[in-house]
Amino acid sequence: MKKRNLATLIFVKSHPKAISKRNTPGSKKLAKHHVTLYTSLLTKKQMDYTRLTEKKAELDRLRNKGNGLPPELVKNLDDWFRVELTYTSNAIEGNTLTRRETALVVEKGLTVGSKSLREHLEATNHAKALDWVKSLASRKNKTISETDILDIHNLILKGIDDANAGHYRSVPVRLLGSMVVLPNPVKVPDLMEAFGEWLKKPEKLHPIELAAEAHYRLVTIHPFVDGNGRTARLLMNLLLMLHGYPPAIIRKRDSLAYIASLEKAQLGGTKDDYLKIITKSVNRSLDIYLKAIKGEDEEQLPDEDKLLKIGELAKQSKETVATIRYWTKEGLLHVAETTASNYSLYSPDMLGQIEKIQHLKEKRHTIKEIRELLDS
Repeated sequence: MKKRNLATLIFVKSHPKAISKRNTPGSKKLAKHHVTLYTSLLTKKQMDYTRLTEKKAELDRLRNKGNGLPPELVKNLDDWFRVELTYTSNAIEGNTLTRRETALVVEKGLTVGSKSLREHLEATNHAKALDWVKSLASRKNKTISETDILDIHNLILKGIDDANAGHYRSVPVRLLGSMVVLPNPVKVPDLMEAFGEWLKKPEKLHPIELAAEAHYRLVTIHPFVDGNGRTARLLMNLLLMLHGYPPAIIRKRDSLAYIASLEKAQLGGTKDDYLKIITKSVNRSLDIYLKAIKGEDEEQLPDEDKLLKIGELAKQSKETVATIRYWTKEGLLHVAETTASNYSLYSPDMLGQIEKIQHLKEKRHTIKEIRELLDS
């Protein structure tokens, strides 16, 4: 089967009429053709959310115990997530503000020398958009509309690109370095209307998979000239919060794997890798909440600016560079960033991953078995 653009077909499975009801030229043909393609392209394994559901139930019990959580604790968690979500979501899109600099801009309203006005606005805008998302999550009407998505996007691009803020694109766009073909701008309104209908009556999915699916569908339509990823991640977190989950943080060091997993699904592969990344992100957030409530020490977040070169990783793990390259090629280790000179940089947490690999090798597991055990 030829690789096709999935943005024009992900919604018609449940709402084929939504594509054609405006009677735009070729819309009925579009709907009929893409209904046929949908099923064969989006097969995936069934994810197990049992452990996360249990953690969420534990969090609910702690929230409802006695007089609820201490206000100071709730504020501390809210403030931490506000900075962390802003830092990571912008970093994925290329913003160079560090975590500390993001905190200064968002919390103190300070400016950072050598950083552009746009980068400052991206930080303050995302923080304001997150505040808006929290207000949406707390309202009585739990239905998410197209207008809500446009409002989020408007906040993301306010002062950066006012002409396009809160408006669907009217021009073709391409993803740099990607083979994914995005929808013609003429089709965007129909696709977004179908998406809005789906959000009102979504499939019976686990809340985590529902949030991930909404993110995937929106970013695949790519309805805006800019700000699609940040808007999609905020939409995902809105859905998580509506179901009582903490927001998911996709770490900077996971950005390459995250983008690759999206592209893999958009080009006709499964969503398994993508769903694993989102699931692990939610799991980390649940752990942060539970440990904070119980007064347990949270693991120190590694400095995002201190990534390891392959030689440094090999030296600290007492493995050869060739072994590190091989394990990376086999998917046991993940590259956090690639420099302009094409050097691979690794997050410090890959040291822990290597310890797991070494332990499993001692038990004589094959590379395939190790990969499956690490992913489980």
